[in-house]
Amino acid sequence: MDWKALQNGSDIRGVALAPAGGADADVNLTPAVVRRIGSAFARWLGQTLEREPRALTIAVGRDSRISGPALAAALSEGIAAQGARVLDFGLASTPAMFMSTVTPGYRCDGAVMLTASHLPAHRNGCKFFTALGGLNREDITTLLELAGSGDREPSGTAGPVEEIDFMSVYTSQLVERIRQGAADPAHPNQPLRGLQIVVDAGNGAGGFFADRVLEPLGADTTGSRFLEPDGHFPNHVPNPEHPDAMAALREAVLGHGADFGIAFDPDVDRAAAMDGSGREINRNRLVALAAAVVLREHPGTTIVTDSVTSEGLTEFIEDGLGGVHHRFRRGYRNVINEAVRLNAAGQPCWLAIETSGHAALKENHFLDDGAYLVAMLLIELARARREGRDLGDLIAELREPAESREYRIGLPAQDFAARGGRILDLLRERVAAEPGWEVVPETHEGVRVTCRGEGERGWFLLRLSLHDPVLPLNVESEVVGGVDRIGGRLARLLSAQGIPMDLSMLGAQTRTDAT
Repeated sequence: MDWKALQNGSDIRGVALAPAGGADADVNLTPAVVRRIGSAFARWLGQTLEREPRALTIAVGRDSRISGPALAAALSEGIAAQGARVLDFGLASTPAMFMSTVTPGYRCDGAVMLTASHLPAHRNGCKFFTALGGLNREDITTLLELAGSGDREPSGTAGPVEEIDFMSVYTSQLVERIRQGAADPAHPNQPLRGLQIVVDAGNGAGGFFADRVLEPLGADTTGSRFLEPDGHFPNHVPNPEHPDAMAALREAVLGHGADFGIAFDPDVDRAAAMDGSGREINRNRLVALAAAVVLREHPGTTIVTDSVTSEGLTEFIEDGLGGVHHRFRRGYRNVINEAVRLNAAGQPCWLAIETSGHAALKENHFLDDGAYLVAMLLIELARARREGRDLGDLIAELREPAESREYRIGLPAQDFAARGGRILDLLRERVAAEPGWEVVPETHEGVRVTCRGEGERGWFLLRLSLHDPVLPLNVESEVVGGVDRIGGRLARLLSAQGIPMDLSMLGAQTRTDAT
């Protein structure tokens, strides 16, 4: 058993079921493996908190994946075998699992969520929390080493496993946050009255948001779809970044004349939105809207984003809103940890957000919670409606690219990090001689280049993937055709140095934010 293969940054991910047409030999996240992971987490947590596992309470939850119930039972068994008390939350969201560690009356010592985010149905994984937040990469490495060393079960009685409805507690927190934030004097308990809001949960765990959050607040949720948990994800990829997910949400919004639309990923730590005209509020727009709200409350503070945000967003945050845009590395834990670091260093930061839809606010424990982000947007929507304005007015001045495209350039799996590093070093050296191109200083990952050549007016970022043997290439341009010009020029530059890069042969995800 290769325990290291289960590490995916600060998460554990693996194959829980044989994929269609695949072999059982591909499965590496079995109930037996997860049982040992549960046992290891209880031991790790006890060592970290300097307490015996028998003195610990650990919550377990899962998303809608079909492997979830069996893995959750095995995880609970492994934790309980160490003598710890287990609270079984059943179908839950990742943010709710963290909140169980800080909510009075619960304050679990740790929590585990079984999910693989938007990955295919045969995958699954674990996210781990303490009251300090999610575990970091080095914690997962240690935990897997413990799991690989064996169960080491103590003698004595196993801890109890109790079924708990914590989602009711979590959803009541969201409802109260929106009531207080919207502060509607005419309808204090139902500030969303008169608004039609559709939810597309993608058959994940987020269906609760329609009937347990929106409806108690007075919203009409007619047109909401795919709320039923179904771990086969039969309707579309449950990924707020994916064009199919946005197309499904647009169909629901326009087809029912809704005022607003919401899409979640399976474990509800990411979200995207859509206005009544079918205009997507994701990626740069989502970052801009969240930044506009935060900087109104905390003027002059820093917004931490991932590395692929646009130049127009920087102008919007710094020149338009008077904030500071700190562009950092991709990876939700990287962005969150950087925001925490900046605050500790005396640089106030109230928002850490990725273009993927992960958003964490200081006011909410720097927890990346898609439902909390949406709650913040709904507060603004209710206020805007009451004041006779549109939510989109907040980002009307955001300059958006005409084209945005992402390529994934494969590398040989063996020693891919070293090879990718050499390519990036060579690119830094060669760009200096390219007219109209300039390497952006203080880039925290990869090589970001501003492109001012004829017909380009854009930028590109070439970086090494966090986990996979690929070089992701993001290219944006303010002119139609600019992405092809920039990408073609880059391919020719690298090919001349003996690095073949035919972008025309690669599948690319195109995002045209201006449409």
